[in-house]
Amino acid sequence: MKKIYFAGSIRGGRDDAALYQRIIRHIAKTDTVLTEHIGSTDIEADEKDMTDNDIYGQDTAWLRECDMVIAECTNASLGVGYEMAFSESLSKPVHIFYDSRRTRLSAMLAGNPYFHIHPYSDEAELFRRLTDILRCPCSKTGCPRFGNCEACRQHHADSSRPRPCER
Repeated sequence: MKKIYFAGSIRGGRDDAALYQRIIRHIAKTDTVLTEHIGSTDIEADEKDMTDNDIYGQDTAWLRECDMVIAECTNASLGVGYEMAFSESLSKPVHIFYDSRRTRLSAMLAGNPYFHIHPYSDEAELFRRLTDILRCPCSKTGCPRFGNCEACRQHHADSSRPRPCER
């Protein structure tokens, strides 16, 4: 069971909070979500007794602890952008989802080859891609083909060695 850090906008706007809840429930079927509170409809009340320093300390500790970061970035957020950069500095695999009908992803994320970018046009597509990532048997979570078994098969087609997920 992987430890997943789910990132979504808090202070940048809560328009997608219900979507965050659905994503968190989906991830929690197979893995541990360290940041379930992101889906809370009253997150400000949940964090009312925490200082900004407390939140920073808690979130950076969870980022160090997690196996993978999954972010929903349709709603722009400085905090989520910082979490993505912090995750990269820790060499954590980062999967970024965004609704391509509603927004263009920041060039600082979309232009960085480190991040796995997943535009989607409806929730069915989002959950299909998310399932592929969560079910991927490969231990090489930082691979650009992680969660895309067909691309992995094609990449390793000429090799006599088994694919990493088959070793």
